[in-house]
Order: sequence, then C-alpha cells, then structure tokens
Amino acid sequence: MNYRITHTTTYHYSQAVGLCQNQARLQPRNLAHQRCLNTRFVITPTPSDFQEFDDYFGNRTAYFAIQQAHKELTVTAISDVCVTAMPMPSNAAITWEAARELLSSDSHALLTPELLEAKQFLLDSAMVTASDDLVAYAEASFTKDQSLFQATCDLTQRIYHDFTYDPSFTTIATPLATVLEHKRGVCQDFAHLAIACLRSLGLAARYISGYLETIPAPGTPRLVGADASHAWLAVYIPTIGWQDFDPTNNKIPNDQYITLGWGRDFADVTPLKGIAYGGGQHSLSVSVDVARR
Repeated sequence: MNYRITHTTTYHYSQAVGLCQNQARLQPRNLAHQRCLNTRFVITPTPSDFQEFDDYFGNRTAYFAIQQAHKELTVTAISDVCVTAMPMPSNAAITWEAARELLSSDSHALLTPELLEAKQFLLDSAMVTASDDLVAYAEASFTKDQSLFQATCDLTQRIYHDFTYDPSFTTIATPLATVLEHKRGVCQDFAHLAIACLRSLGLAARYISGYLETIPAPGTPRLVGADASHAWLAVYIPTIGWQDFDPTNNKIPNDQYITLGWGRDFADVTPLKGIAYGGGQHSLSVSVDVARR
C-alpha cells in the first residue's frame, strides 16, 4: 500500500508567545516492511532553527525553534509511505516461561545484541509500572506452557472484549490503575495496559506510535482529516524478534498500519512537544489524513 499522511497540529494562544522550542516525531520509520519515501514539514511561523536527528530509539526527530512573537503555531508533516503486508509468524512456539528465562539470563553465551537491546523494555517507565493487579489480570492468558505468541494474542483479545473505548474517560496522565479498575480508555491506554501486563510477568514489550488507515462504510464518503494517531505494542519473542499486536482492534497489524516510532511508553514518542515562553491559555487541534495513493 502507498499512503500520503498529512498530520496537522495547531496551537492557539490567548497571549503572544515570544519563543518556543519543539521536537516533532512525525516521520515514519524505515523498516523491513515499510519505507518512508519523503517527509516535508510546513511550519507557521517559519522557524529560525530547524534540525533533524535520530533519537535514542532510532526514531527520526525534528527540532525547531521560533523566535518571533506569535499567537498561533501550525505544524504540518506530509509523508509518503510504502507499506507491505507482514507475514504471520511461522516460528512462534517458544513458551512465555522460556522467553522470560532468556530475558532474565545474564549468561554471555545467550546475550545476543537483539536480546540485550530487548532487556531495556523489561523495566518500569514513566507511564508503565508493573503491579500485582496487572499480574493477576495477565495470568488468565499466560497459563503454563502456553506459547508467548498465543498468550499475547489472548491477552490483547481479552483487553478488546473487557474494556470500553471511551475517549472522554482518560487523559494521557490517567494512571493505569484507574484504567484497569474502570475498564475504559483509548488506544494509548490499552497499549500501556498490555505492555504493563507483559512487563509485570518479566517479558519485554514496547510502545508503538503510528497511524491506522480507516475505511468508511460502503456508501459513506471518506472524510479528509478525520483519521487519528494510533497506538499499539510489540512484544519480544526470542525465536522471531519483535511482533506487533493491537489490543484496541484485536488485530495483528498489517499493511493498514503505518509505524512512526517506538519507545518505552507514550512519553518517548510524543508526536509533538515543546516549551513556549508566554502564551497564556492555549487550545490544541489535530487533524490527520491517511490517504491511499
């Protein structure tokens, strides 16, 4: 599939901002199944400084600063991306107990670069913390001698059935304990929840930021700008590497998913963040369009 992704973020300020510095993680990654052909930024007002770099996790990041007074900031990233279907895992038979044992091992004979890199995703992070309640929820899926792939499939399926998608219930700061108690949230919450369950059991999982192509119902016109950012997760399966799962839709991601970046949780891959001096109160609007080409 070939896509053009247009992601526009607009900040409106009640008072003038004299200076702002920002980081944007809005450029899709290059992966075995995905190529970002190009990305173009349109930023108003025009930045006085603009630089690009790869962050710690390899996500392409744009830094920009604006040093003129403004009451509105608009950042648009336009990317052309080619995505091919990912094959279903053909060798996912390792049990979750065996995977956990490998991930907890300090044996130099077992510590491949990939395994060593995965170990950092065992640890608590700013927005994902292990707990006994999460272990209790996860244990229903992670039964004795169950394969890690099938156990994670069952976990994401349970989240899909047990939890209600409710964009009015949470903010990005809502604790996981609240999401678990009330069984409501959005895709970021469900990705964080699954990651926390996996890490609570000693397994490696990372947060993925990206987009999901939405297809309107038959006879319904496609609404430009009505798409949204999406979030899912990947679990490290030693026999095959990283495998993606989407608990919000109970799917194994395919060529309708476009990966922006990954990290320990949302805080590592926030699409746009920064510091503004002045501005007073502000409002935010976001428009995303994922269109086939």
